[in-house]
Amino acid sequence: MLDSNYIKVFSGSFIIVQLVVDRLESAGINGIVKDETESGRLAGFASTTAGFQELYVNKDELDYAIPIIESVKEELEA
Repeated sequence: MLDSNYIKVFSGSFIIVQLVVDRLESAGINGIVKDETESGRLAGFASTTAGFQELYVNKDELDYAIPIIESVKEELEA
């Protein structure tokens, strides 16, 4: 496996991941969203995890991203 500067910080439904991405972008952090269901769909395969996405951020931005993600989680639990 290739060494990467990105680390998975969150996973969830499309809507929640997009909320987190929006908050991160507001703070100047660019995340990468991985959606294997879309990749599978394009390849002609069905998936049981429709709408499930993973969010990655650069390891250099991890300390800034975690508090933002935790804040979103707290908002959703309230």
